[in-house]
Amino acid sequence: MIELLLLGLFGWSAIAVVVIILLFVIFMFNNLVSKRNRVKNAWAQIDVQLKRRYDLIPNLIETVKGYARYEKSVMLNVTKLRSSIMTGSPQAKLKANDQLSNALKSIFAVAENYPDLKASANFKDLQDQLEETEDKIAFVRTSYNDYVLDYNNTVQTFPGNVFAGIFGFKQDDWFEAPAAAQEPVKVDFGDLSDDSSSGKQNSTQAKPNKPSGK
Repeated sequence: MIELLLLGLFGWSAIAVVVIILLFVIFMFNNLVSKRNRVKNAWAQIDVQLKRRYDLIPNLIETVKGYARYEKSVMLNVTKLRSSIMTGSPQAKLKANDQLSNALKSIFAVAENYPDLKASANFKDLQDQLEETEDKIAFVRTSYNDYVLDYNNTVQTFPGNVFAGIFGFKQDDWFEAPAAAQEPVKVDFGDLSDDSSSGKQNSTQAKPNKPSGK
């Protein structure tokens, strides 16, 4: 009788241990999924702002067309880079984003020499929207990196690393951009010479940026 009782207790104990292990596995799996989804959602927010920023660029170019002419090759490069951020991996999009920022800075100058452009409501609205978008990108970039840090810590540390290996969870990449690319695009046109007195407008030669050193 005692043996049967002990056997029964042992059986229930074994079942309880199995249940606890299964619950722990489920918890770890769901925890990893939840943290990975937070990273994906944060990246989606960055993606939205990147697309919004580049949707504004054609309107900006149209607005300033009457005030300056651009090198055709530079404009083609900007168009190509704009297309690059619509497809590809997050890192590919970030690379295109950095290159586009540099390309834009190579054709932007100060607006002081063009009072009519400065006074344009459309120009001012585009300038404000670009600055607002840059602020949002900076904000969501911080959130994204925070979520990546939390997720990567779970993937790398015990016991999360064990379950990450079993279920195929891998570390995610940081949103790391060169210092120059993190600066807002300058919507300026003052370095362009104004020959309005002679009825002519000089074309602006784009000066390539120096390598950031990365």
